[in-house]
Amino acid sequence: MKHLTLAVLCMVAAVFAISCKTQSGATNTEQSASKGSVKGNWVITDISFDGIPRGSKVTVFDEASYNCFKGSQWILPSNNNGSYTLSSTEDGCTTATQSIVWSIYKQGGVDMFQFKKVGSGVKAKNVTEGYRVEISSLNNTSMVWRAAVSFEGKTGYIIYTLQRS
Repeated sequence: MKHLTLAVLCMVAAVFAISCKTQSGATNTEQSASKGSVKGNWVITDISFDGIPRGSKVTVFDEASYNCFKGSQWILPSNNNGSYTLSSTEDGCTTATQSIVWSIYKQGGVDMFQFKKVGSGVKAKNVTEGYRVEISSLNNTSMVWRAAVSFEGKTGYIIYTLQRS
């Protein structure tokens, strides 16, 4: 009986230890971001704010209003030479396709999606400016980006929800 009680206690302790184990890393992703898990075709289905009033005039990626990026298509092939296409014509948005070079970057244990805009005939190594957004959630069908932006002297966040297409 003593051995049975000890075995049950050990089993309960093991189950408790496993259920209380913390996630390693600082990200809150369902899977770790890698080139393979991010590659493919994505559509931005929603854009929300944290620390920025709704309806504010916010330009994203030094290109257009956040409204122009709703419905945008992101083509992220495995060779890292991708593009995004803005298709919205609401609120004065202009349709456009932008070539990018993209990759995944680990910053302090946080998975980041980074990209540089490249023009026709321009080599990515000659482009010195780019963009990084935290990948705060990722699974086979959806991804969430969290981008820090300065707004009225404070840091706010733009949250992009993408669906695999």
